[in-house]
Amino acid sequence: MHIKEETIAILKQFDSGNKLSSLSVLPKASVLIPLVVKNGELCTLMTLRSKELRTSAGEVCFPGGKRDPSDRDDIDTALREAEEEIGLPPDDVQVVCRLIPLISKSGLLVTPVVGFIDESFCPCPNPAEVSAVFTVPLDLFTSDKDHDAISSVAGMMGSLHSFYFVDPDSGSQYHIWGLTAVFAILVATLALRKKLDFDVVFDPENPLAFFQQILHRRTSKL
Repeated sequence: MHIKEETIAILKQFDSGNKLSSLSVLPKASVLIPLVVKNGELCTLMTLRSKELRTSAGEVCFPGGKRDPSDRDDIDTALREAEEEIGLPPDDVQVVCRLIPLISKSGLLVTPVVGFIDESFCPCPNPAEVSAVFTVPLDLFTSDKDHDAISSVAGMMGSLHSFYFVDPDSGSQYHIWGLTAVFAILVATLALRKKLDFDVVFDPENPLAFFQQILHRRTSKL
């Protein structure tokens, strides 16, 4: 079985579907985690947000944003935002699953939508929102080589994980941290089935159970 087909089969087991649609009390957002097989290696596409934006300016993120009234669901939101930000046509994304949402520092319920794109995709970033688009090997998020962690950060679930990545195509260095790093670690853990080189607060064998518990604990207080 090829890498893509094997990864799809694994990730589909963790699809949360509409199980958490009842949490409508929170404002919703979605991100697209675009996976691509590049030179036989599983990678993900990331963006550097424009420094002109009001929120998270100059930070590394997955394509995504808040839900619009016209969006039917979390998948619609993620695909629409990806098209607006990097010129990725929705029909060019093979949606695999929705993973359990997490609550951002600004109080948004953010759902990660995982999908495959073709290696030939050429990003066309919207300069008002995105200043760079780059591809990162998913293996980066399981290794301690370019990883750092700060313990006991207020409001965080355990340590604040971050990664440093130098894009071989441009030579630019990127700092990947926050919710983006959490989603990347989660997808890498599930897709690669590889032991992490660093400690995390969740069980790598069953990570979604921990995040579901955290989510219900926080939403029950609303």
